[in-house]
Amino acid sequence: MRFPQAWLDELRERSDIVSVVSRYVHLTPKGGRYWGLCPFHGEKTASFSVNPQRQMYYCFGCHAGGSAITFVMEMEHLEFADAVKLLAEQNHMELPEMIAGREDAASRSEKERLYEANRQCARYFHSELWKKENAQILSYLYGRGLDDQTIRMFGLGSTPARSDGATQAMRALGFTDDELVRAGISVRRDGRVYDMFRQRAIFPIIDAQGRVLGFGGRALGDIKPKYLNTGDTPVFNKRLGVFAANLLKKQRGLKRVILVEGYMDVIALTQAGVPGVCATLGTALTIEQARMLKRYAPEIWVSYDGDAAGQKAILRALEIFDEENVKARVLVFPDGLDPDEYIRQRGPQAMDSLDPMDATTYRMKQEAQHHDLSTQEGRTAYAIACAKYLAKVKEPVELENYVKELMVATGFPRDVLLAQIGRTELLSQEQQRTYRHAARPLEEKLEGVDTETAAAERQLLLLLAEKRIEPGTVTADDFISEERRAMAQKLIDGMTPGAILEEIDDENERARAARLLEKDSGAGEEGQLRMAGDCLRILHRKRIEEKIAALQQELGHQTGEDKRRTLLKIQELTKERQTAGRKE
Repeated sequence: MRFPQAWLDELRERSDIVSVVSRYVHLTPKGGRYWGLCPFHGEKTASFSVNPQRQMYYCFGCHAGGSAITFVMEMEHLEFADAVKLLAEQNHMELPEMIAGREDAASRSEKERLYEANRQCARYFHSELWKKENAQILSYLYGRGLDDQTIRMFGLGSTPARSDGATQAMRALGFTDDELVRAGISVRRDGRVYDMFRQRAIFPIIDAQGRVLGFGGRALGDIKPKYLNTGDTPVFNKRLGVFAANLLKKQRGLKRVILVEGYMDVIALTQAGVPGVCATLGTALTIEQARMLKRYAPEIWVSYDGDAAGQKAILRALEIFDEENVKARVLVFPDGLDPDEYIRQRGPQAMDSLDPMDATTYRMKQEAQHHDLSTQEGRTAYAIACAKYLAKVKEPVELENYVKELMVATGFPRDVLLAQIGRTELLSQEQQRTYRHAARPLEEKLEGVDTETAAAERQLLLLLAEKRIEPGTVTADDFISEERRAMAQKLIDGMTPGAILEEIDDENERARAARLLEKDSGAGEEGQLRMAGDCLRILHRKRIEEKIAALQQELGHQTGEDKRRTLLKIQELTKERQTAGRKE
C-alpha cells in the first residue's frame, strides 16, 4: 500500500524543511539559505545547507541531500512510510486511506503470516533453552561468558530434542507446512517435513522494525556446518540486513558503528557495554548493508577476524564504503584475537585501549606485506601501489602526512610521489612544469570534463528549479540526457527539488542530483530569458550535430540516388546548425 500523491504533496508543503531540520541541527541563516554542522559526518566547519525555496538540504562535505522526509528517515533510522507518519503526526494531519501499490493483498498477507510464524518460533526456541534436556546448549552460552540478561536481550534459544519439535509446535499454533517451509523454519524431504535447525544454539535475526526475519544456528559437537542461517525467503534476504539492527535503531546519537563478523562478537561486545555493534549475516559486506549502516552513524569501524580471510574481507568492505562515501576505519584486535575472544581474555575495560586505524593507513600496511622493501624493485612496486590509495585522499594536509610516510618507506622524493599520485597542483610551479604530463588529479578523472551541452542542461534545470522560466518556454523534450529530461519534466510539473530527491532510492544517484540542484543559476531578473535562450540554442545545435553524424555514417553504405539525398540533407542541416549557433 502507498500514500495518495495529493496527500503526500500537502504533507511536503506543511513540513517546512527548515523547521524539520532545526529540531536536530542548529541552523544559521546566510545568503538565502540556512547553515549548520552536518549531522551525517563529523565536521567542525558548517558545510550543511538547507534551501527553503527548494525544500531540500545538501552537504558540501559528504554530498548527502534530500527532502524533509528523507532527512527524518536518516535521523530517526526509519523507513519511508514511518517517516511520513511521524511528520504527519507533527503537522496534525490525519493519515489517509492507503491505495494499492505494487504488492498485491495476497503477497502482503503471506508476508505477515511468515513474520508471525518466525516470531512465534523465536519464542518457542527461547523457551526451549531453559529446559533440562537442552542444558548442554545453555551451558555453552554460559561458557562463552553470557549472562541471563544478555541471553534474554538477544532472545537466544535452543532447538528441541525432537527433530520436528519446532514444526509440531508451529503446527499447533495453526501454521501450515507450506508456510513453515517458506519461512525457513522447516524443510520438506522425501515426503517428510521436519525442523531446519537441529542440535543448535539459536540466534534470532531481527530487523530495525522488530520483526523476526529468520534464524542463525550454531552447532554443538561435530555437526556440519558449524553455522547455519535461514536461506532467502519472502521476508528475509541476508544481503539486505545486519544482525542486531533492532538494537542499532534504539541507540541514538551514535558516533560510529562497529561491524564485526559473528553473532557472538556482537553479543560479547554489547554485554561489555560497547554500543553500536552489528554483524553481517554469514556473507561478505554488501552495498545494501553499507547504505543501511550509514543511516545509523557517520563512521563505520570494521573489525573482522585476524586471519587472512578476515583481512581480505576488510579490504573489500573498505572499497564498498568508499563507493558509498562512508568514512570507515579498521579496528584491529591484537594477537589475532577476534572481538569475542579479546573481551573474554582481557575484560571489557581493554576496549578503551584500542584505537581504530584509518582506511588508508590500513591499506598501506597490508600492501607492505606483499613487497620486499629491502629491494629497489620492491620499494618501487610498493610506491606505485600506495599511490592508487593516496589518489583518493582529498584533503591536502592528510595527503601530506601519508606522502611523508611513503617517502621514508621507499626513499622517493615528495615531488615524484605526488606526480605518481596525480596531485601535481600541490607542487611548485617549476615542479609542475617538470611533471606537466603526469596524470590529472583524481577529482577531474572522476567528475569528467564538462561539455557545453551538459552545462546548458544543468543551467536550464536550475532556472526551472528557481521558477525563473515562464511556462511553455522550456519543455522536457528540449533535453538530450534521459536522466535530466525526466528531472526537467518533474520540475515543469511543479515538483520541488526536495520532492525529486526523495524519489531517488540509490544513495549515489541522490547525492549527484542534490549536488546539481543545490546550485544557483546566477541569472539576474533581466538576464534569465537570454540565459535560457542561449542554453536552448546549444541543445538545438547539439541535436542537429547528432543528426549530421548519423547521416554521415549512413553515407558509407549508400550509392546513387540514396547517397545524393543524404548529402542534400547534410547540407540543409549544416546551414541550420550555423543559424542555430547565432545569438538573437
